[in-house]
Amino acid sequence: MRDFHRAGRSTVHADRGICATSHPLAAMAAIDILKKGGNAVDAAIAGAVLLGICEPQMTGIGGDCFALISNPGDGQVHALNGSGRAPAGLDAEQLRAAGHSKIPTEGALPVTVPGAIAGFETLSARFGRLGLAASLAPAIDYAETGVPVAPRVAFDWMEDAPRLIGDARKHYLKNGAPLAVGDLFRAPGQAEVLRAIAEHGAQAFYTGEIAADMVGALRANGGSHTEEDFAACQADWTIPFQGHYRGLDVVEHPPNGQGTIALLMLQMLAEQDLSGLDPFGAERVHLEAQIARLAYDARDRLLADPDYMADTSRLHDPAFARELLNQLDRQSAPAGIQSPREAVHQDTILITVVDQDRMAVSLIYSIFNGFGSGLASPRYGILLQNRGAGFSLEPGHPNEAGPGKRPMHTIIPGMAKRDGKVIMPFGVMGGQFQPTGHCRLISNMVDFGMDPQEAIDAPRAFAIDGELRLERGYDASVRTELERLGHRITIPAAGLGGAQAIVIDPDTGRLTGASDPRKDGIALGY
Repeated sequence: MRDFHRAGRSTVHADRGICATSHPLAAMAAIDILKKGGNAVDAAIAGAVLLGICEPQMTGIGGDCFALISNPGDGQVHALNGSGRAPAGLDAEQLRAAGHSKIPTEGALPVTVPGAIAGFETLSARFGRLGLAASLAPAIDYAETGVPVAPRVAFDWMEDAPRLIGDARKHYLKNGAPLAVGDLFRAPGQAEVLRAIAEHGAQAFYTGEIAADMVGALRANGGSHTEEDFAACQADWTIPFQGHYRGLDVVEHPPNGQGTIALLMLQMLAEQDLSGLDPFGAERVHLEAQIARLAYDARDRLLADPDYMADTSRLHDPAFARELLNQLDRQSAPAGIQSPREAVHQDTILITVVDQDRMAVSLIYSIFNGFGSGLASPRYGILLQNRGAGFSLEPGHPNEAGPGKRPMHTIIPGMAKRDGKVIMPFGVMGGQFQPTGHCRLISNMVDFGMDPQEAIDAPRAFAIDGELRLERGYDASVRTELERLGHRITIPAAGLGGAQAIVIDPDTGRLTGASDPRKDGIALGY
């Protein structure tokens, strides 16, 4: 039970519907959609698109999305892949010949076709109730009238503003400077785009004047992109992967996302006895760092567009997890995972919604690095993602950059099931941290009995690039013990990731929502 002598937030309880996400205006927009008769899909799209206006450094219509949808009508969890592909002109050999050992994170070279709008249309058409236009209405309104900049958004805006290039500076700076807390951010060009999509569908985005605006910006900055690349974009329905953790079933999106790595980590953790560990102690941090190193190494060797992977099931095969565990050394401090040659990001939004029929949605939506590629289309101000920086330039690697391929993605939505019923849509943002974040959130709840808000609030750690990033929520004695074990401790400037979750009581159907205080967001219900 929460200690009411200490600062914090309570879980949110409701009967008819809940949204948990990283900005209050987006959560409210989702709830408004539910109150108007929409379902969880309608509400999730409404909140997600609005988050592109509330948190433009994190996401936007120039990015990609993935979603998991639990449909009470058929009892299944469905996976939507709304990630775009590389342009037909992308050539890894040419990039290597030009002196690139990895794809840069800025400019036109890392830009893949934005898949989110195709994803939202596909999702709405199959499972929505009100139609795509109704879901876009809140974002159109706020893009025209403006959104006051929230504190965490202002922090990120300051950090990421140097990435902005050319026309993007006109659209995303105020008198040449980052927007500050309380400043009003307006995006009238995006409002115009969203109105066109609402009236004519996704084709208005992928063809005609809007596509020409994006392609023109890319070609002017050395990109090979064509309007044909944009016109060919489509989202795909896929089959989610499922793993098991101490009586809980965990559902993850399949590749090209890294959800299988979260399942791999949970399978390795399930082989460990955690009963005697302090949930906030050094031994648990140390063990998780070892497991992450093994799992992420497998990711960097094997994960790619599923059309180019030799075996998509291997990464969540329990036998493979046991094979990796043979390399586990609990005595020495691991170097931690190494940043792969492919770029990884820290900037994403995650929205979870459950409606009165208990349809559940976990939707994640991103432009990759802060402000994406740094490029925006001149007329409409559409920030273009740099998701292609997730490709490898290693010859023969399954994730090697190539025409029409989808790059390895870090963003992953999640769901948990018990006895065949979905009991929690969830997700943890934060680039490479995401599989570790999923693993820790599930372990906090299953192994240590935390409610979803406690599990989200709990301090986090992440070993990467020879250092152990440790949040300030850990006691000083934990830091001392980890240093004794050989870890080099650093304190990150901001908290690690950000999480959202909604628990569905399997007996009463009552809803419990939780939202990460590391962001500006909130869980709201009715």
